Amino acid sequence: MQRIFAYVRSLNSTLIQSFVPYFTTRTMTSNNDTKSSFGDTKQKYMNMSLEEKKKIFKSTTNSVNQIPTWAEYWSKNKSFISVKVSNQNAKAGMEVAKKISFWMGDITTLEVDAVVNAANSVLIPGGGVDGAIHKAAGPYLKVECATLGRCPAGEARITGGYMLPAKYVIHTVGPIGKIPEVLEQCYKNCLDLAKAYGLRTIAFPCISTGVYGYPQEAAAQVALSTVTNYLINDIDSVDRVIFCLFLNSDKEIYEKLLPSYFDLN
Repeated sequence: MQRIFAYVRSLNSTLIQSFVPYFTTRTMTSNNDTKSSFGDTKQKYMNMSLEEKKKIFKSTTNSVNQIPTWAEYWSKNKSFISVKVSNQNAKAGMEVAKKISFWMGDITTLEVDAVVNAANSVLIPGGGVDGAIHKAAGPYLKVECATLGRCPAGEARITGGYMLPAKYVIHTVGPIGKIPEVLEQCYKNCLDLAKAYGLRTIAFPCISTGVYGYPQEAAAQVALSTVTNYLINDIDSVDRVIFCLFLNSDKEIYEKLLPSYFDLN
């Protein structure tokens, strides 16, 4: 089934829309027996404390407190960061810098209220971060996703986190290719969902930069501008936003771009 969907996703959007109803129906039908109990399973994990959940994890977890904020990172490393800072138009200051981090590591190990999943429009397990999150969360994440229907590009949906350290997973579908207005909506809608559910810590992957082909630096610019502007306008909406990076090239890009968004002098 996953191979079929991988093939379908490679076709144009018209073909995708024609195939989705059939495959979605087959997927949901095959999960009927499990669906009846996923609500109880979800509630079981929701009611677990982090310490209780840690006993079932197969890997170590990473606390938000272990990850420096941008303010802390810049203070410690500014003399070593070989970028030319041009922040004369920077809108964000220290208050926002204390709420943003970038971190290289496995997003499925983060002890946050919500991790963001770079999902596909039919919300079935795919490759990359999507596959990693589904694998770590366990089979009930797929079952819950099957109850949500489609998720158009730019929109977001929320589910339980199940066996993840994160209590929730927020699924968003990035654009295929460089479409900044859609990518911006991904970040905004995820933050809006986090706020609506009272979630204080959230971690984002690099949405759309994998097989969806969005250029890394251009995607980072959208991510940073959207999140910093969101926090400038609503500083109390979250306590920490973590940009979770996988490639060294992403780290270099974020380290280069971040100083231009903040006036920390």
